[in-house]
Amino acid sequence: MSYEHILYETRGPIAVLTLHRPEKLNAIHAPMVAELGAAMDAAEADPEVRAILLRGAGRAFSAGFDLDMGEDRGDAGAVDFLRRELRRDLDVIMRFWDSPKPTVAAVHKYCLGSAMEMAVACDVTVAAEGCRFGAPEVRFGSGIVALILPWVIGPKQAKELLLTGDDQVSAERALSLGLVNRVVPEAQCFDTALALALDIAANDRIAVALTKQGINRSLEIMGMRQALLQGLELDVVVEASETPESREFNAILAKEGPKAAIRWRRERMGR
Repeated sequence: MSYEHILYETRGPIAVLTLHRPEKLNAIHAPMVAELGAAMDAAEADPEVRAILLRGAGRAFSAGFDLDMGEDRGDAGAVDFLRRELRRDLDVIMRFWDSPKPTVAAVHKYCLGSAMEMAVACDVTVAAEGCRFGAPEVRFGSGIVALILPWVIGPKQAKELLLTGDDQVSAERALSLGLVNRVVPEAQCFDTALALALDIAANDRIAVALTKQGINRSLEIMGMRQALLQGLELDVVVEASETPESREFNAILAKEGPKAAIRWRRERMGR
């Protein structure tokens, strides 16, 4: 198929998927989600592809998901819509975790929100120096689409990141937390990720696939999948909820922008 919001190419045995909305810092919206799913289908079906590399075009990897949740959040039909949309987003994130082929992410500048979850869901993640990570959802009254962080970096570190809404986590701290595997100069980020993908692709295909499967299954046995689905249901509740505070916040957000809305909330708390 032809793609409008991503680029798909092969470099030898590596399928390279590039998020391609550079004017929006590669914010991931519904059409891009559909294209990512189709691209993963193509890469997984191609017998010549032995690994998949994900990156972003332009100034950043991705500033996160564009979540258009509609206005009538409490309506029963709206809640069903929310659940379908959030499940679609969860599923595309987990495609990189579940893929029978190894997945590698190369991230630079910004890797935020559910885009960070997608990068973390990849088997190996290479970060550029100066990259900023974080999950600011709680600042906007939103929930987490894929609660994969506790399984990767542990509950204590995940709680700090997710409950503060910190979106200024440096690449070096991300490395110390286990969010990424390597930190390299930005000019070397893609080449390093590609070299790692090629190293993986050079190994026995079946041994690689089954080793990945064995690691993933160990987390499945501990209940990761059920926890992610429960987390998704809690996210539906978050997104469907409306309070006087959230109405005021959203009104300021629409009129004056995110900085003004966050400042209003912090001033209410005396911060």
